[in-house]
Amino acid sequence: MSSLMAKELDLIEEFRDLSLVCEVTPRSVKLGMLKLTNSFLEEIKECQKRDKKLVEKLV
Repeated sequence: MSSLMAKELDLIEEFRDLSLVCEVTPRSVKLGMLKLTNSFLEEIKECQKRDKKLVEKLV
């Protein structure tokens, strides 16, 4: 098994472990119950501060 296939299987397992509620409609797939940790949110905020295009749009 290639390392790419192994990584793909790992990602599939991690996605399954998220325990998302999945609703399939004719035009979309809706996922619910996704939880963001505080550290992840802080990382997003820090990256947004360094994003020049985003900062330009906000001022």
